[in-house]
Amino acid sequence: MDPLMIIELLVVLLALYVGSRYGSLALGAISGIGLAILVFGFQMKPGTPPTDVIYIIIAAVTCAGMLQAAGGMDWMIQLAEKLLRKHPDSITFLAPLCTFFLTVMVGTGHVVYTLMPIICDIALKKGIRPERPCGVASIASQVGITCSPIAAAVASFVVISSANGFEVTNLQVIAVTIPACLCGLMAAAACSYRRGLDLDKDPKFQERCNDPETYKFMYGNTATLLDKEVSKEAKMSVYIFLAALGCIVLFSVCQIVGCDIRPSFATGKLDADGNPIMKPLAMNLIIQIVMIAAAAFMILLAKAQPKKAVAGAVWQSGMVAVVAIYGIAWLADTYFSNYMDEMNAGLKDIVSAYPWAIALAFFAVSVLINSQGAVVVAMLPLAYSLGIPGAVLLGVLPSVYGYFFIPNYPSDIATVNFDRSGTTVIGKYLLNHSFMMPGLVSVITSTVVGYCITMIFF
Repeated sequence: MDPLMIIELLVVLLALYVGSRYGSLALGAISGIGLAILVFGFQMKPGTPPTDVIYIIIAAVTCAGMLQAAGGMDWMIQLAEKLLRKHPDSITFLAPLCTFFLTVMVGTGHVVYTLMPIICDIALKKGIRPERPCGVASIASQVGITCSPIAAAVASFVVISSANGFEVTNLQVIAVTIPACLCGLMAAAACSYRRGLDLDKDPKFQERCNDPETYKFMYGNTATLLDKEVSKEAKMSVYIFLAALGCIVLFSVCQIVGCDIRPSFATGKLDADGNPIMKPLAMNLIIQIVMIAAAAFMILLAKAQPKKAVAGAVWQSGMVAVVAIYGIAWLADTYFSNYMDEMNAGLKDIVSAYPWAIALAFFAVSVLINSQGAVVVAMLPLAYSLGIPGAVLLGVLPSVYGYFFIPNYPSDIATVNFDRSGTTVIGKYLLNHSFMMPGLVSVITSTVVGYCITMIFF
């Protein structure tokens, strides 16, 4: 690497570091400063902004926001709560499954905020150390992103892979990531099952119990949604949402089995016989159309209020993700596209011998970037340019989740605050926190299993 290349890389890393310190919208905005320095200061040719991915996020988040506004998300969480309260002894295994599948269905991990206080309450009242289910449940809520057919990470993988000659559908992606990530989560739950001291043997917890006010704070209230009445409109919004997911899956299934039902349109080119060449509608456009239509049906049939959706946590967090991905991915693409030849020369031998090693790069970048979709958009084109096979990249896709490593992500911080027992913590030395062990176990196991699956079936 020549000195100029190193200096420009430091600009990229500094922008990501400063943005991660401020979080939220700042991550994308401060990436814009780095982009401006590279383009105007170093005269680098700007890369391509990730518009396709952004459109998918907007469509999916709008639909999920309408689902929340109609009350459908509360009903889904009610069903999860009934399961957890029916089997409290198994909460360390059931809680992460609940948060995982909620994320898979909705496409965002921010649904965990309503369910997490309930998980804490059930564990505490049952005498189970809340750190055990809470730590792995928070991890599971983010792991589910690479397993959702409407999530930005999955949609981005499909779009970028298709552009690089690896034709794969959303359904084929989640057919690998779901079993891989479930294996990882169950391994993390097993490691968490006896984690830490039992509450009756924990001196810090017993000290908290000895204070009457703290004891009342921990045991005085019950976090629940079971007493909330679910309207027929709320249930209707869930049915509409599930129908939209089913529609997307149907298009993917038909494409896989060779009975493609996607509409086709002329490309403006002719084949050897003079007939117009037809091209089927891309899956990323199908997702956008279906999600936007579903959001509209929720307004018309489920009485979802757009103003309420815009004010909801799901829609707001989704829009923050749009800005973050916009800035981060554009900054990364600008740098990598200008130094593609140098990177190919420097990394070709390593990735040729150990193609799976790209997972380490995915994970390292994710530690700095609090968005799995942004990691995919920023790093996947580079990975393909290095000659890494698409099957390998699909197998290591779970490794794009590494932002639990530094506990500054909203779901992790919220989980610490929701745990009234004080057992779920951010440690004194920052990295010795409640999410490190389940996060590492989950991601490592998921990546290994995913890689093995693709080596067998692709």
